[in-house]
This record gives sequence, C-alpha cells and structure tokens, in this order.
Amino acid sequence: MGAKSMIRFLIAGFLAVGLTGPVSALDKPKGKVVLTVTGKITETNGSAGAEFDLAMLDALPGRTARMKTPWTEGETTFSGPLCRAILAAAGANGTAPIVVRALNDYAADVPLEDCKSLDMILATKINGEPIPVRAKGPLFVIYPFDKDASLYNEKYFARSVWQVKSIEVR
Repeated sequence: MGAKSMIRFLIAGFLAVGLTGPVSALDKPKGKVVLTVTGKITETNGSAGAEFDLAMLDALPGRTARMKTPWTEGETTFSGPLCRAILAAAGANGTAPIVVRALNDYAADVPLEDCKSLDMILATKINGEPIPVRAKGPLFVIYPFDKDASLYNEKYFARSVWQVKSIEVR
C-alpha cells in the first residue's frame, strides 16, 4: 500500500470510529513555556503537566473581541484562544472550579461552567500585539464583556486574572 493510500485508510478508520479530534498527543512547546495546565488532565507534554508556548495557544480555536474593560482606556481589541479550547487540549476532566494563577501568585477560582458556556479567552494579544508582562501579559483572562453587558461587574473582574502562568484543573 502506498503512502497516500495508507493515509486515506487511516483517516477513514479514524472517522469510522468517531475520532474527530487530534490523534496525537499534545506537542512539546518549541518556544518559551507561558502556560502550564495541571491537575485533572489526560494530556501532558512535560513533567509539570500540559505546557504551552504562545504559538501553541494561538493555534487553538479562539476569538478576537473589541471591548471596554476596567483595565484599559477606550475600546481595546483582545485576541487569544478560548479557555474551553485550552482545557480540551489538556484533556481537562475536572468538576470543580479551575484555579487560574498569576505570575505574582494571585489566584482566582473560575467556574468550569464559565469556560464551557461563555466565550472567555486567554488573551495573548492586545490590539494585535503580544502583551508584555508590564502591560498585564503575557496572558490575560478576558470575559466576553462585548457580548454580555451583565458580566461587567466586580464578580467577573476578580476572575479576569492577568499575567497568567498556570491553570489547575480540579
């Protein structure tokens, strides 16, 4: 069987058994690790858990949103992967709120339901540019304030962690 035939055979086999997601384990980061997901996960690529560099995060399904926030002046454009896409890539299977932790060890409990039902992103870019640490980067939890004005309150502001370094799935 030739290479093309083998590829077709494998794809047909995967589709026949319903495997529509990635068929390989989480790739190892090629750049600097900016996020580590630990806890109740099935996919790991390092001794600390599931490690992601910026390129890996930006390759995940995401969104770009223009909105006002309490941390920026005027309307700002944020882009990055959906939080649920990151959790899916890590094979998260927890039931309790996740713990999102910042570089300074500030941590917030974020309900899994927020990740599943809201188009929250872990912003990797602000106005099209990578977010420097001094400007709340490299990663910033952004709720979809542009889609739902009822989220614009202290409860969700406290969950909008900036300078994110890790997520613990419980």
